Amino acid sequence: MSIGETTAEQIKIKLGCATPLMTELVMEVRGRNLGTGLPETIQITSSQIGEAMQESVEKIIDIIKQTLEKTPPELASDIMEKGIVLTGGGALIQNFDKLLSEKTQIPVYIAEGPLECVARGAGKTLEDLEKLRTVLSSSRKR
Repeated sequence: MSIGETTAEQIKIKLGCATPLMTELVMEVRGRNLGTGLPETIQITSSQIGEAMQESVEKIIDIIKQTLEKTPPELASDIMEKGIVLTGGGALIQNFDKLLSEKTQIPVYIAEGPLECVARGAGKTLEDLEKLRTVLSSSRKR
């Protein structure tokens, strides 16, 4: 079945899960049957989506762990104390925060309005372009 990006995002938000849920969730999805080319409606479950996402979730966690292993000790100490804040669409995957915390032994929090975080941060940066110029010129010197 072929679906659009918007439908895929809705599925991720409603059914996406990093670990099995206590209660199975079901969603009706409309798309185009790739065999017949005709529109079709099917029902999918959170366990199906969780299984489909499992490899990607594991890769993300592995990359986070690799990054933490390379983190300077003073920064690692701050991360251990203050935790990891998840932003973006991945933060909306059910139980991802709990699984990541379990795998890293670090507290994990979901940002308020995780989908808007990047836009808000960019907006704040643009409010003070002089600070942005300072950061950009320091990074070029390295």
